[in-house]
Amino acid sequence: MNQTTMVAAGIDTAKHTLDVAVHSNSQRWQYANTPAGFRDLIKLLRRYRVTRIGIEATGGYERDVVTALRKADLAVVVLQPIQVKAFARFMLCRAKNDKIDAGLIAACVAHRATLREPPDPRLEPLADLLTFVEQLEEDIARDKIRLEHARNPDQHRFLTAEVKHLTRHRTRMLAKLAAMVEAHDDLARRRDLVLSIAGIGQRTALALIIRMPELGRLTREEAACLAGVAPFDNQSGQRTGERHIAGGRDRVRKSTFAAALPAAFFHNPQLGALYQRLIAKGKPHKVALIACVRKLIIFANTVLARGTPWEPVPAAT
Repeated sequence: MNQTTMVAAGIDTAKHTLDVAVHSNSQRWQYANTPAGFRDLIKLLRRYRVTRIGIEATGGYERDVVTALRKADLAVVVLQPIQVKAFARFMLCRAKNDKIDAGLIAACVAHRATLREPPDPRLEPLADLLTFVEQLEEDIARDKIRLEHARNPDQHRFLTAEVKHLTRHRTRMLAKLAAMVEAHDDLARRRDLVLSIAGIGQRTALALIIRMPELGRLTREEAACLAGVAPFDNQSGQRTGERHIAGGRDRVRKSTFAAALPAAFFHNPQLGALYQRLIAKGKPHKVALIACVRKLIIFANTVLARGTPWEPVPAAT
């Protein structure tokens, strides 16, 4: 579809309202962020023959309307806030309110050349449960830190019991998540392929297949960039600065980071050799560990692309 036949709309989402703009139309509309509001919104979009809708991710407030629009067979592009902000700077737009944002989103999505396929709807409940597991793990870590400094016997007993309770609940939720994945043969197959990689356990495998469904269809560079472990150049003219990782999917990176250290030290000889080689070159521990994270992501991308389990590279003789 080219830009001459495409009609784009933008939606700025708040907790209770949806501000709507149609590209190249000065009129603005507002609807309730409710099922009734979604029905009225869909009628408007069809009246103006909108073929593509942009909506900015706003911490989950956009999820219900995105689901409703996709069920109505409307093409939806979920934009990250950084994309909308960058487009506003490009357009030299400094003013900001909900109506202006809706117009910016409409213009941004109108200039976007490609439209990605919508995400697998089966992954949303899996991602929700995985987020809950991650939050439990964060609570456990915080309580363990408090426990180290608790001198009051009552506080110590309370925190000890709380850590045990949260740990049991985390185990149950992780088992439930694994069972939900098992209910889908293709997802279970993808998980098993990732599990074949030495050093990756159930928790990390679930995070990779749920939070990076694109794995297996990406290049090595794209996979590393999507996970936020690709080092970006920092060079201009005669100056060459340090390369740093940036962006990407934070929760994927954290999950894989937790697996990389034991994998490199105990379970995966290839990662161990990579780590030791980088340390021998004078690289800091964190830099070497990030390289191991990147390698795990590439391994996962490779086994999913090939559809065959991971096989370690034989040691050089």
